[in-house]
Formats: sequence, structure tokens, C-alpha cells
Amino acid sequence: MTSLPRPTTDLSADEARRIALRAQGFLGAPDRRSGVRGVLRHLGAVQLDTISVLARSHELVPYARLGAVGRNTVERSYWTAASTGTPSTRPHAFEYWSHAACILPIEEWPHFAFRRRAYRNRPHWNHELPDGTYDQVVKQLHAEGPLTATELGGAKKTSEWWDWSGTKVAVERALMYGEVVCVERRGWKRVYDLAERAVPEELLHDEVDDTECLRRLVRLAGQSLGVGTRADIADYHRLKSEQVDAVIGDSGLVPVTVEGWGKPAWADPEALATPPRGRHRTTLLSPFDSLVWERARTERIFGFTHRLEAYVPKPKRVHGYFAMPVLAGGRLVGRVDPAREGRTLVAKQVTLDGIRSAPAVAQALVEAASWVDCTDVRVERVEAPELREPLVLELSRAVG
Repeated sequence: MTSLPRPTTDLSADEARRIALRAQGFLGAPDRRSGVRGVLRHLGAVQLDTISVLARSHELVPYARLGAVGRNTVERSYWTAASTGTPSTRPHAFEYWSHAACILPIEEWPHFAFRRRAYRNRPHWNHELPDGTYDQVVKQLHAEGPLTATELGGAKKTSEWWDWSGTKVAVERALMYGEVVCVERRGWKRVYDLAERAVPEELLHDEVDDTECLRRLVRLAGQSLGVGTRADIADYHRLKSEQVDAVIGDSGLVPVTVEGWGKPAWADPEALATPPRGRHRTTLLSPFDSLVWERARTERIFGFTHRLEAYVPKPKRVHGYFAMPVLAGGRLVGRVDPAREGRTLVAKQVTLDGIRSAPAVAQALVEAASWVDCTDVRVERVEAPELREPLVLELSRAVG
């Protein structure tokens, strides 16, 4: 940006942290009436990932905010239309590329038109598309209804992850173009249907121009973050810096300064209107939770270095395969690398931010164990050995 408007507000680091927590649904009473759908609308995007330890990440996100929501309820809430007295097969959400592969509120379909157009105009693809396959896939979906890639004729040519079949290439291309939509995940497989059948008629269009799409997504990112730098806002839906620059001035967000941030920031004016107060959640967080998506932001707000190590060679891991940050009192106070053995939740590796964190980490472990139908919690290793006994003692109190 060549010039920046004058900041309207100066925020302390603590105020910014609390605004971010409230914007992400971790401060104040959760809106249980709107449930999982409300969480999705509030966040604007919930990331999907193949890893499942306690549960898959898109299940962990509403759990962290609402508590013990049934896992089947989570799936139904994402994909099934709200009841209006008559049965409906239209999904409440759709899957598309946002921060990564994400579940998105169906009402935002028009605002991803800019990305669909970009895919249609893409000159190069990693996979070759066999002649006639695209049309055949569309015809089959039209005739048979929602299908997985396997049901369409097979997802892969070999066992290699990215060695897709022609059918898989075609249906994924159609998904990116917006002719096909993912209407649910079934056994972790995408279920594809024609967009004309799955997306409500009033939303099924690409009439919103790129500028309006970007303005909307920048505003949504600002609302979901509460306050953020340009990089934070761009990262939320993986926009380019120049795309953010082009629209942020008339996105409705207001410029602010934040103590210690060192870079200009923007805030949701509604987040500034009321001081963030209320009860803090104590919970385990998915490494893919939008509160901790962006590493630099997490370090800036919480003083906490977070890195997913699932794809790091085992000998080089520091905190474990799926280390989950522990949120308590509005702070990140530790990490737990969990596993399940039968009905026991195993804390394979635990990092505590001092002895005062032990009660919160114990509470988070016991609540997570109950949610996934485990009746016991076992601690294998605590990074600071002297903190193992206090943690085990707090666990016995929490269970008792």
C-alpha cells in the first residue's frame, strides 16, 4: 500500500488478544442455539484435513467452541439444510478452496466466483484431462445423482496419492470450475453433485465481480479475526496482498494500531464497539483451528510458537505428531499430542507452561476424553519431568 489512512483506535496487546478470542468464539457464552451452523457462519471457513486422532479437524473446531457436540450431529449440521417444515436435499455448506480445503457457508457461494473464474482461465494443470471424460462425468452425475469418484469410475490409477484417474481429474476440474459441488464427505470421500442441483437457485450465479468478491471476503476475514494485519487478513481466505490492498479501504474494516505489532492493522468496527468480556473456554485446539492457522499471528498474539509436525520426520519432531495447543484463560498454556488406545485417551507427550497450567490441561484432557467416549486418561511423557506428578494429580481430581 502506498499510503495508509490514519488509525482510528489504539489497542493494547491485551485488548487485541481478547478481541481476537471473542471473534473466534472463545470468549463469552457460546451461541448454542445456532450450534455448529452458527460456528461455521461465524468463522466463515472450517478447514478439512485427512488426519484423525481424537476426531477430524472439522469436528474439533465446533467442539472447541461449543463443548461435547455429537460427532454425527456435527456432520449433519454442516451438510444438511436447515429444516423449514419440508424435506430438503440442498446442503447447508459446500467445500471449496479457501484457506485450504474448507467447509464454507452455502450463502458465500457467489463470493467465490472470482476463484472459479481464475481456475477456468488457468493455462496449466498438473493432471492431463483425457478427451471426453469431463462431459462423461457431468452426464453421469446428471443421470445418477450424487456420487463419489470411486462410484464415478475410480479415483486413482495406482496406489500413489496424486496418481489420479481420468475420472478423478475431470470431477475435480468440474469442482474447481463450479459446475460440480462437494455436498458432503462420506467415509472421507468427497460426494459430488451438479451445482445446479445442490446450490439454491438464488445463489447459483457468478454475477458478482472480482472486486465485490474480494471486498466481501476481506470484510468476512476481518470479522472472523476481530483485528489483524494485512497479512493476517489475506491469509484467512488465501488472498494475494495486492487483492487485499485493492479493497480493504472500502471493506468496512477500520485501521487501528496494536501495541507491539509493528505493522498496521485493521479491525471490525463492531468488535471495537463493545469491550470483550465473558467466560473463557478451556479446550484442546486442532492444529488446523482458525485461531492458530497463521504461525506469525499466533506468536504475535499469544507468544506461542505453533507448528504441525505430522509431516515432519519422526526423529525431528519436538512436540509430537498432532500436538494440540491447550487454550485456557485466554492464553495458550501448553500442548498435548494425543492418541487413543481402546477407551483410553493417551497423552503421548505434554508440554506445560509451568505448574499453574496443570489444572487447565487436565480439564481439557478429561473433557476431550469424555467427548470421544474414552473413560480413562493416561499420561506417557511430560516435557518437564517435574510437572508430571502435578498433572497426574490434577487429572485424578478432574476425573473424580
